[in-house]
Amino acid sequence: MDTVFLIASKTAWLLIRPETLLVFLFALPLVCLWRGRNVAATRSLVFALSITIAIGVFPVGNLVLNPLERSYPANPKIEQATGILVLGGAEGDAPEHAPSMAQVNQAGDRLIAAMHLARRFPEALVLYSGGKVAITPAAQGTFEVGPDILRQLGLPEDRLIVEGRSRTTAENAVLSRVMAPDAAGAWVLVTSAYHMPRALGSFCAAGWRNLLPFPTDYRVRC
Repeated sequence: MDTVFLIASKTAWLLIRPETLLVFLFALPLVCLWRGRNVAATRSLVFALSITIAIGVFPVGNLVLNPLERSYPANPKIEQATGILVLGGAEGDAPEHAPSMAQVNQAGDRLIAAMHLARRFPEALVLYSGGKVAITPAAQGTFEVGPDILRQLGLPEDRLIVEGRSRTTAENAVLSRVMAPDAAGAWVLVTSAYHMPRALGSFCAAGWRNLLPFPTDYRVRC
């Protein structure tokens, strides 16, 4: 069922993502011209151009992300932590001429925040949850770009727990709870600010309690 949900969610996002919708908008005038409906083609082309200009000029994306990013306070005060949960997604694709280099993308702040918290709470465990998005879950331990970065930044091996099979946020929650030695303790959840509401909902649904949200990777600048 998890694999079916994964396929359905990725397919749905592929169809509704802004780039796909713009392709459909500009394809519509061609269809109208092919059917000889010149007036409809002109109107649909004007509409497509208007939408494109609006997206390019006005901060449309900010209107969507801003409420999500403001759902939880930035840099919250945390007194104690049993563990630190950092979600995957910060890994970047290494170029062919440097395949062994660990790369991060715009969500790399998750790893920085995880190390910051690990130093603040030297007794807390760090549970990294995230694997490659694929039809078949990867074998445990086969995808460790994020954990390798944490190791290179100085996180001791005896404090690191790696859950490398999850492909969705829901799987993050379920599989990491199985691996957490004390899931009932106070765990700090680290993920991108816009992703935090969905992540908290998924983790609570999986039975996690006493989660402390630590949003990072803010993308709205105003």
